[in-house]
Amino acid sequence: MTNSPVPFASARPGFTVRRCCAAIALLCLAGCAVGPDYHTPTVAIPATFKEGVDWQRAEANPQASLSSTWWEIYRDPTLTGLVEQSLHANQSIAAAEAAYRVAQASVDSSVASLFPVVSAGLSATRSGSGPAAVTSSTSTSTGVRNVVSANLAASWEPDLWGQIRREIESSKASAQATDAQLAGERLSIAASVVTDYFALRQADLDIASLTKQRSIDERILDITRTAYTQGTASNDDVLVAQDTLEAVIAELQSTQTSREQDEHAIAVLLGEPPAVFALAPRLDYRFETPAVPLALPSQLLERRPDVVAAERTAAAANAKIGVAEAAFFPILDLSAEGGFSHNTFAHLFSLPSRVWTLGPDLAATLFDGGARSAAVRGARATYDEEVADYRQTVLAAFQSVEDSLSSWTHLSRQADAYANIYQRNQALFASEKAQLSAGTASELNLLTQQLTLLQADQNLQDTRSLLVQSSVGLVKNLGGGWQWNGVKPSNQQASSRQ
Repeated sequence: MTNSPVPFASARPGFTVRRCCAAIALLCLAGCAVGPDYHTPTVAIPATFKEGVDWQRAEANPQASLSSTWWEIYRDPTLTGLVEQSLHANQSIAAAEAAYRVAQASVDSSVASLFPVVSAGLSATRSGSGPAAVTSSTSTSTGVRNVVSANLAASWEPDLWGQIRREIESSKASAQATDAQLAGERLSIAASVVTDYFALRQADLDIASLTKQRSIDERILDITRTAYTQGTASNDDVLVAQDTLEAVIAELQSTQTSREQDEHAIAVLLGEPPAVFALAPRLDYRFETPAVPLALPSQLLERRPDVVAAERTAAAANAKIGVAEAAFFPILDLSAEGGFSHNTFAHLFSLPSRVWTLGPDLAATLFDGGARSAAVRGARATYDEEVADYRQTVLAAFQSVEDSLSSWTHLSRQADAYANIYQRNQALFASEKAQLSAGTASELNLLTQQLTLLQADQNLQDTRSLLVQSSVGLVKNLGGGWQWNGVKPSNQQASSRQ
């Protein structure tokens, strides 16, 4: 059964506007918001991270989704320019910003429901009828009637049970969740630009190394063929040298493909067609690995966008419970209308032409087959679902940070190992050069050692690239770096884990 208006008080001269306003004020003071008040869901959190460092945990805080320029820690002006361009031109960010404006408009729409609706109208009609049928006793002549009217109407539904206030609460929480999603999109795009840029620079160094290896392998193949002609090498040696050269050529093609695809990805992130975007190779590039602090303030994870969005979504779902419960209570609608009506416009706004109505209506649903109860149960179930999603998001956030810390720790040690290998191969290469000058070593031995040195350098540079990319992942998983409110970490916090 639908809501049907029940007269609360008929309009009469004694029912003055002052008395109506007093009744409205009394009803507003007596109004309350039904439904449960929101409390942030609890999450069981261990005291420390498992991997690497003793960092404190944090709770979600919608005001903590702070913007930062964390990419500047890598000290690369080209990279900084690319990130800033992507934040202004990326289409995914533009879509997220539009979604946030939609959420803000929804908040404004909910707030507007607290206020009366006022409308005005002006109309004029002219009507007439032909002569009626003639009877034995009477006849009716043709008549024309003019009606001109102007009216002003106002209606207001007081928020007696807090339904509108809960709607506002829900829409505000949803807008905060959308804001966090926007922050997450910006963080994700910036992290993608930085990661793709470092992968591209890694490809630059690999291409340079592989090109040198190809030249050396070509020279080794020539030497092996000459030795085979002279009878000092076998045909198998020639085949092995050919395979080694072809393997380097194949790896070079794969690396060039990866570089081109990284460049294409950066172009799209910047909102440009790949055909018109290019980054010049940097064969002298050196990766600037930031120092990861040993200790961080617990507020860092508060700004992680997905955690904030999940918590705010749970808050919005909680408010929807109150909206559903308010449907069990009657609706009071206060309306007033006044205006003028006359058969000529010249005499429209005269006192005798005045008409008005004033009076509230009270409506309540008496039977709906359990629809309202089902709506409340659905709202509570939705809230439980969002709480579970929030807790899962928090757990996933902890996992991603643990993964980043594990990756950082082991890549740091791997980079140290490759650095030691590279230094020893430098010494071995210098020794081979000295032996060649002394006539105790062959050119083939020197070229072989040079290849080993190049491969050691490539392994070192690749690991440094992976290490700096791992730091980007850690920045992203912490919600945008390890600076908090612009406060620099202490000397102990700024100690490097390298």
